[in-house]
Amino acid sequence: MAKGKDVRVNVILECTSCVRKNGNKESRGISRYITQKNRRNTPNRLELKKFCPYCYKYTIHGEIKK
Repeated sequence: MAKGKDVRVNVILECTSCVRKNGNKESRGISRYITQKNRRNTPNRLELKKFCPYCYKYTIHGEIKK
């Protein structure tokens, strides 16, 4: 009973403000989190507010490709 695609998938969330600053070399690094999402409930890209240790504040972390 193999399934074609899993309903729950692992996704990587990356800080959006660190990515913009990284081009200017202002930030020390890029904050990333790993979480799971349900493909049926959230077919779009996932965006969550998480704490970024490099920005020292809560920022929007968006889903990136693996």
